[in-house]
Parts: sequence; structure tokens; C-alpha cells
Amino acid sequence: MKCKACRQPAVIDIPRHNAAFCADCFVRHCQEQVVRSIAAFDMMSRSDRVLVAVSGGKDSLALWDMLMDLGYQADGLYLGLGIGDYSGSSIGYVRSFAADRGATLVEVDIPAEFGFDIPTGAAAARRAPCSACGLSKRHLFNKAARDGGYDAVATGHNLDDEAAVLFGNVLRWDTAYLGRQLPVLPGTDGFARKVKPLVRLSERETAAYCVIKGIDYQVEECPQSAGNRHLGYKAALNDIEVRSPGSKAAFYFGFLERIAPLVAGVAEEERRDLHPCPECGSPTVADLCAFCALVAKATRGKLSGAADRTSG
Repeated sequence: MKCKACRQPAVIDIPRHNAAFCADCFVRHCQEQVVRSIAAFDMMSRSDRVLVAVSGGKDSLALWDMLMDLGYQADGLYLGLGIGDYSGSSIGYVRSFAADRGATLVEVDIPAEFGFDIPTGAAAARRAPCSACGLSKRHLFNKAARDGGYDAVATGHNLDDEAAVLFGNVLRWDTAYLGRQLPVLPGTDGFARKVKPLVRLSERETAAYCVIKGIDYQVEECPQSAGNRHLGYKAALNDIEVRSPGSKAAFYFGFLERIAPLVAGVAEEERRDLHPCPECGSPTVADLCAFCALVAKATRGKLSGAADRTSG
């Protein structure tokens, strides 16, 4: 098997591109795919300050590495979720990467700063752990970007992630979510711009990129994700991709080209009802934003317990 670009021995094949690459050409291939995504969707410029949400996994660390290599002003943002040994391990990978690259890392520890961890918050709010985690991340990514004066938040969502989320939203015909499932969400109405530069790369490609570049990352899946429907959608699409390489890309980019413009109005309607949360000032359509409501539910027992001990 020869490299498509230089004809040297290849180390990886990409069936959907009908191509194989040597190590050096594969790294360039990944960087070129990120450059294409940024240009095609006008995600950001090299004068922008970018905050990269990093978890310690392959996708976010690969993204941070590529953006820095491509000349972007990219700092990292890590959220401590309080998920036992998993969180203790993940921060180690992130700190090690930042130290090796001499990069700036912003850390937010949810248990220390807000008084609860994700498993506790999910139970208190009667939410699935992934739901409590997701809403916390969205809120705190946005807050950190706005507080730090960043122009954009970049997340490591890859092609597999986006195709799986799209599959789930289509199965439910959730037009509100479909209207927001874009590679770029503009920075308006109190929201920082959100960008997904990895949408042209698969999970397998980001893993191979990290191996070739010598980036050590957390391999273990989050223990709270067991039973997540998203993983089932990924598995179903993986089976289709094996039989018909390129199906995920055709599904996702076909949606962006043909369907996304038709449902964009739903997201615009939601924005008309936004107002500042009375607790934190973040945009919300409810009386209290979802994150502040989660904090209130997750800490209510602790506050009550403290009051009881004081009165006794």
C-alpha cells in the first residue's frame, strides 16, 4: 500500500477518500481538512483568540495541536467534572500536553466552584448524566470565552459525532436541534461564537493523528456514558460506513447543503425569546437558565444540611 501523495509506504488508509497516506502526508492531510473546514464555513481568522475545549481525549487534543501548528492563537479550556478517577486522569493528560507545547490552559473545577459534581448534579436534577454534563459544558464554555475575551470557542466534534447527532435528531425530527446543528454558531445575543473545525475528520483519523504526533490521550470512555443513545447511533452508522464508505460524510454534508437552510428559521425564532438569566446573566428562554437551575437543585441538599447543622 503506497501513500497517495508521495508514493512512500503508507501507514493508514482512508476508504472514503479511496486513499492511503504515509505518516507525514497523513498529518498534512488532517491539517488540510481542518483548513478546508475553517475556510468553507468562515469559522475564524488567525487574528482571532480561540478557546479550545479540551477533555484529555484524542479529538480535543488533536484539534488544539493542529490549530497551534496552523498558526492560530489557541488556548485550552478544561472543565473538571468531578467524575472520580476518570476526571483525575483526564486533567493529567491535558496538563501534560499544555506543558509540552508551552500552551496556555484555563481550568474550571465544577465541584470547587459550584459545589457539585456531575453524577450528583444529574441525580439531583433527575437528568441523565450526559445531559447534565452537556448543559454544564455549554454554559461554562460560553462563560469562559466571554469572561476571557475570546473570539470563539472551538470544540473537538468530529464527523462521526456530528453524523450520529444528526441521525438522532432526524429520527425524532427535532427541528429545533436540527436548526442549530451547524459547524459554526454565530456569536450573538450573549453567546460566544462556537466552531467545529474537525467536521471533515473521522474519529479514526484523529486517533491516528495523535499516535503519529506522539500525543498521549485518555483512551477510556467516560463511565457515566453507559447507555448513551449517541453511542448506539454511532455504532449503527459505523456498520453502514463499512459497507458504503463515505456514507457519513454524504449524510452530514448533504444535510448542511440541502436541509439546514430549510430549518434555520426555527433556531432564529428561539433567539427572539432570549433574555438574561437573573442569576448569571446568560441568555435563556426560561425564568432561570438551565445551568443555574441545575446548580440550585444539586446544592439544595447541601445547603439544607448545613442549615440544619448550624441550627442544631
